[in-house]
Amino acid sequence: MKIVIDARESGTSTGRYVDKLVENLQALKPNFEIVLLAKSHRHEYLRSVAPAFQVVDCNYKEFSFGEQYGLAWQLYGLRADLFHATTVHQPVLYFGPVITTMHDLTTARFRNPSKNRLVFKLKQLIYRWVIKRVARKSVRVIAISGFTKNDVAGYAGIAKDKIVVTYEAADKISEPVEPVLELDGQQFILYVGRPLPHKNLDRLVEAFLLVKQTHPDLRLALVGKRDILYERLEKKVKKQGIGGIVFTGFVSEGQLRWLYENTAAYVFPSLSEGFGLPGLEAMIHGAPVVSSNATCLPEIYGGAAHYFDPNDIQDIAAKITEVLSDERLREDLIRKGYSQIKKYSWAKMAAQTLEIYNQVLKKK
Repeated sequence: MKIVIDARESGTSTGRYVDKLVENLQALKPNFEIVLLAKSHRHEYLRSVAPAFQVVDCNYKEFSFGEQYGLAWQLYGLRADLFHATTVHQPVLYFGPVITTMHDLTTARFRNPSKNRLVFKLKQLIYRWVIKRVARKSVRVIAISGFTKNDVAGYAGIAKDKIVVTYEAADKISEPVEPVLELDGQQFILYVGRPLPHKNLDRLVEAFLLVKQTHPDLRLALVGKRDILYERLEKKVKKQGIGGIVFTGFVSEGQLRWLYENTAAYVFPSLSEGFGLPGLEAMIHGAPVVSSNATCLPEIYGGAAHYFDPNDIQDIAAKITEVLSDERLREDLIRKGYSQIKKYSWAKMAAQTLEIYNQVLKKK
């Protein structure tokens, strides 16, 4: 039996899922021929973590005409017994057996203001149709949280028993600690990620202003590669004369580890997530987590986070202030965080995925 896995996202933030799946599937020594479809620059990495798997060139851009026609033609040529599409992006004209991993429905619901409004709206309408089409034609759908499972079932109109939940996991950074000089010796709260609208950073900035009334020396570190959205936010902050916000831009793994290990609190104000990996990454490095109570986050973080209403700036500020001011609460969150992360494992995720493969192929 031959299983083809779409690994085109390998090396990206979303692609951590497929990278960890491939690495841990290799360790399980599956009794299948595994073929990985990957972009040219990731071949060496994938062969290093999964030498028993075949890596095939596949440079079709996600959500493109090339993907719709070229990738479909490539899949038919490979004669796959099962195709695992690790994202929604896949050729709708491929009619072989497909398992699809759906991470969330964020792109279907939120606009990206860095894109042309009309073009993005058109693409979003097509994307919404693709989600429903893919969910219905897939023999199984993998969701990364119970929330996503229920969300996809309702959105696409499919039975919940068609969807299997396999949780992701967090990894501790092994690179040596490297301080971020601008924050060294400062008390700071931290956010790591992109500044897309659903990440809710505008409200975080407003809440930070309220927190500074009682903690005037506090800093807010916004960590992520500089793009047009971060540049817009930085200009807005400067125009309003808001002090104490540090835009770090891209940081190394060692710097990220230092940030997690030294922050007074990791704050996650998101309005919509499929799993919420950054909060778990903060927990594994000993950071207390103050989180939105939206979508999947209470499911994933359990009792290891201090929750707020992400639409209520006063509540965001109050919960951050409580964690900064109450040492017992901080220590309790850190202790519970270390326990919470033990519930998640990439090895377990891969084993569950392999079981799904077995179940589907037994029916062929």
